[in-house]
Amino acid sequence: MSTPETIVLVGHGMVGQRFLEALADHGVTRRARVIVLCEEPRPAYDRVKLTSYFSGATPEELTLADEDFMSRHGIETHLGDAAATLDRTARTVTTLSGSRFHYDTLVLATGSYPFVPPVPGRDSEGCFVYRTIEDLLAIESYAQTARTGAVVGGGLLGLEAAGALQGLGLDTHVVEFSPRLMSIQVDEGGGAALRRKIEGMGIQVHTGVGGQEVIAGEDGRVRSLLLSDGSKVATDLVIFSAGIRPRDQLAREAGLTTGERGGIVIDERCRTSDPNTFAIGECAKAVDGMVYGLVAPGYEMAETAAAAIADSLGGEVGRPGFTGADTSTKLKLLGVDVASFGDALGTADGALDVLYSDSRAGVYKKLVVSPDGALLGGVLVGDAEAYGTLRALTGSVPPVPPESLVLPAGMGAPAALGPTALPDEAVICSCHNVQKGAVRAAVTEHECTDLPSVKKCTRAGTGCGSCVKVLGQLMDAELEAGGIAVDKGLCGCFSHTRAELYEIVRTLRLTTFAEILDSQGRPEARQGDGCEICKPALASVLASLAPALGSGGHVLDGEQAALQDTNDHHLANLQRNGSYSVVPRVPGGEITPAKLIVIGEVARDFGLYTKITGGQRIDMFGARVDQLPAIWARLVDAGFESGHAYGKSLRTVKSCVGQTWCRYGVQDSVRMAISLELRYRGLRAPHKLKSAVSGCARECAEAMGKDFGVIATASGWNLYVGGNGGATPRHADLLAQDLSDAELVRLIDRFLMFYIRTADRLERTSTWLERIDGGLAHVRDVVVHDSLGLCDELEELMAAHVEGYRDEWAATLEDPERLQRFVSFVNAPGAPDPSVRFVAEREQIKPDLTLLSGPDIPVRTLEGTSSR
Repeated sequence: MSTPETIVLVGHGMVGQRFLEALADHGVTRRARVIVLCEEPRPAYDRVKLTSYFSGATPEELTLADEDFMSRHGIETHLGDAAATLDRTARTVTTLSGSRFHYDTLVLATGSYPFVPPVPGRDSEGCFVYRTIEDLLAIESYAQTARTGAVVGGGLLGLEAAGALQGLGLDTHVVEFSPRLMSIQVDEGGGAALRRKIEGMGIQVHTGVGGQEVIAGEDGRVRSLLLSDGSKVATDLVIFSAGIRPRDQLAREAGLTTGERGGIVIDERCRTSDPNTFAIGECAKAVDGMVYGLVAPGYEMAETAAAAIADSLGGEVGRPGFTGADTSTKLKLLGVDVASFGDALGTADGALDVLYSDSRAGVYKKLVVSPDGALLGGVLVGDAEAYGTLRALTGSVPPVPPESLVLPAGMGAPAALGPTALPDEAVICSCHNVQKGAVRAAVTEHECTDLPSVKKCTRAGTGCGSCVKVLGQLMDAELEAGGIAVDKGLCGCFSHTRAELYEIVRTLRLTTFAEILDSQGRPEARQGDGCEICKPALASVLASLAPALGSGGHVLDGEQAALQDTNDHHLANLQRNGSYSVVPRVPGGEITPAKLIVIGEVARDFGLYTKITGGQRIDMFGARVDQLPAIWARLVDAGFESGHAYGKSLRTVKSCVGQTWCRYGVQDSVRMAISLELRYRGLRAPHKLKSAVSGCARECAEAMGKDFGVIATASGWNLYVGGNGGATPRHADLLAQDLSDAELVRLIDRFLMFYIRTADRLERTSTWLERIDGGLAHVRDVVVHDSLGLCDELEELMAAHVEGYRDEWAATLEDPERLQRFVSFVNAPGAPDPSVRFVAEREQIKPDLTLLSGPDIPVRTLEGTSSR
């Protein structure tokens, strides 16, 4: 029996993983032995979404391969063991550990390394690069002892790093040698718009200067960064993000041909100068002389190499060679949409510009067209909604005038061009080079009727995700063209959307779920009880409209109780160990000593774990369900209210200390935060709501990462809306500025009620603002200029809420029937069974001092000084 072909892959990044998937697709993994040598201690992960780690994504969530992908395809993986030497004659690769692997075919996917300018002091403690999860972990740890950070490099990754530093609470600087940010992707106008947006977020930008020297203190830690113009930036931490270089050392030392400026030279089939060796991704220099630093060209190389190997083993893939790639890109940097495509800088002969710029709104759009009207490229900053359509049209003459593609709605431009008008050859997903025709075929030939199945069939939308909206529009259009109704209903019980049901409930004055289901549900659902989607969604609608309809009612009364989510059932957040959290409201973070003492006594007496949160509250964890009434009785008696940590409602209105204490403050942010939190407490919404008030432009309360955020100015208040600091961070957009107290409250009233009225279930304000027709401009027209004549009604709805508010826990404690649900075991409604032992999840965390110091450095603790 012959020995199977052995394929060794050196490097397991995004491109390496795509290569393995392509091998599996072509059936190569069934006929060959595949070995992967990975330098990092973890398998391939999504570097495009690396910064999402600082927003709560775990390394496991960033992993690209299914848990059993490797075992399912028989792929041998060696983690944390980099390839050290390559012997082309013996066809072996030796790793740092000394392991030696023979190969018949070798694939180099070694990627790139960050370029660190040769400046003095670059090896000081506190200098980092921004490339791997290990880099992020090191930055996160060091940032705990830093107040200011500087990023050298204002390109894509540099701005990502700046956003990470700001998210870690550091005053942040960006230093870029070019005269503008993102000089490769955007032109001068786009760079200026991007700079205004980023500086508006509190990040200081220095362009036209480079880092000259990192200056360290006597302890070897970074103290400042000397710039090329002689100025200094005081900083505790420096991240170098000044570009990348191909990792071609292994190939060069083995005698493979490399480019003069780096990169392993490959042909159209991604073969190197050695016919048994391929190179793909950022380490390779393509036939067009380019070293591509984007993931989409890397994926194309991976699929090209996999097809070539499959053909050599008797396959008939016949994939075209790799001769170059589209370098278009769309991303969200610090919450700002930035996109460029085609000839973005207008270098073609005779190129003409079609330009729209609104510096006040932070929007810049430029299309580059040829004299005969063909779209050559473009730059979009602040609003990249049309990116997918525009990129797909590049190289053709659009069927509408170019200005209609950049002007906002309502400015007299012809109707914008939708994705359905694109030719079948138009590339919809640049990450996987998926054309519109393939998306249509997924629906018509492969009978895909929902977005997950289309994504699985075509791979479109599984890369950076920027094409998902266009993908959904194409799928819906194709289904409708085939006579298949596109169901946009809330769930299987209702054919109406949540927004439509809200209007129906309000207009018909329906006050119970049974009434709604009986009158508006699908015929087959009217005799049922609803489902896990519609019950909590309509419970929220009923709760938000109850004051206006005069229906009153408590969330735990009668039918309402059965509709609630798990957390609302017990007015507390269920934790992973089965216990509950207790979160009293602390408006604006302001609290008296007496109330602090009560919280401490309650936590002590009930053995609760306590934590001060980022929302300026004190959370208590570990309460049994039967303990909740006794705990809240003491808290309510001390003047506390429910913090609604369990509900889809307002959580907190965070604040800085404002002008009362801060020398930079220009308004009383604490007073305003307390007023807003007390006004909107208990307001039920499609999703949770968070807010903040900053007393000056330094933005210490992080208001621009909130659903509605307020920043003080010398003339009043600026109102920002649609922010989100969650898994998909989005900075809020400016809705109105220099508002008086009364104007501010009135606009927030309108904005919140318009959101509650029109949003989908579980839709954050950030997603809603991007989805709703017309986006921010439409919302501004409605809530500021009253274009729909709704403002009086929106204000009345909010006034009814404010007047009808009552604390849910106080009302629960007064009602014996409501208290009956707070038992640990339904068959033992009395005192807890003494034979059942409850064990605390953990005690208060004690710091691991080994993470903070060396073995012989004195460590100061709360108890005194010790030495290890």
